[in-house]
Amino acid sequence: MIEVKNLVKRYGDHIAVDHLSFTVEQGQILGFLGPNGAGKSTTMNIITGYMSATDGTVTVNGLDVYEEPEEVKKMIGYLPEIPPLYPDMTVLEYLNFVAEIKKVKKSERKEMISDIMEATKITDMSNRLIKHLSKGYKQRVGLAQAIMGYPEVIILDEPTVGLDPKQIIEIRELIKELSKNHTIILSSHIMQEVSAVCDQVLIIDKGRLILQDKPENLSNHLGSTGGLKISVKGETEPVLEALKKIDRINDIRENHSYEEGVVNLTLHCNANEDIREEVFYSMVEAKTPILEMQSIRMSLEDIFLKVTNEEILEEDSIDEEEIPETIASEEEVDEDVRDL
Repeated sequence: MIEVKNLVKRYGDHIAVDHLSFTVEQGQILGFLGPNGAGKSTTMNIITGYMSATDGTVTVNGLDVYEEPEEVKKMIGYLPEIPPLYPDMTVLEYLNFVAEIKKVKKSERKEMISDIMEATKITDMSNRLIKHLSKGYKQRVGLAQAIMGYPEVIILDEPTVGLDPKQIIEIRELIKELSKNHTIILSSHIMQEVSAVCDQVLIIDKGRLILQDKPENLSNHLGSTGGLKISVKGETEPVLEALKKIDRINDIRENHSYEEGVVNLTLHCNANEDIREEVFYSMVEAKTPILEMQSIRMSLEDIFLKVTNEEILEEDSIDEEEIPETIASEEEVDEDVRDL
């Protein structure tokens, strides 16, 4: 449905997007993650045709964004981080305006606006001025304009910013419902949100692709991402000697203990392995009772922090010469760079 190939965006000596390539299949929800300045907003602006690229191609449903921009824009609904609202309009006036801009047929306009307001839970606000709405309701109106015309692709940049927990759950359910008929790219800093709604997760850093996979598979790329935390009654040396005999333990780290005669350890293994029984029988053999045992699994937040760490980039053999040593000053950088 969406294919991004060798996408590059430069601002002087600063590379905002660095030969980025990925695909999004029809009906998928892609979670787009990266630290501030990673190039997420720039990439989304290029996909929507709002911004041009320095190099590379973007196609939506087989149509090139640059060669057929008008046709591509008809297929895309976009909610930027700051919704494009007119505060002096009522909600209904604004949505009618959006429907007209998107060339929704007059015969379909009233019913479509009604359905979209119902879906986004803003029907009761239809006659309120947008400037008098709370931040959460403004975000909902922005989402309503994004899905006006029922585009094939919906791009959402931080769609739940400013919403309370109940509203966040409702918007997540709406996004899931929309995915039945739409392809969705979702940028968010809320890891639980990405885990809850996304079929695929794409992590970028410094404009480069770091990882792309299903949320449940991401930890497999990082080796020792599972394991146990244990508290054992005994002396450190015999406990460690017994545990080192277990081949599936990749790393053992000793943690501070506030109890005399108690050893606290973190044992790392591969994410899909269960070492609890081996650890139990090993401690029985060493006659060192286990006081506490807790399984650990790497969360999406842990994975995100790890893969965007400079040490991981170095392990991936990224040439330091490819990373610009200096970044243009704020005065030299275009306004759209500040949206990164």
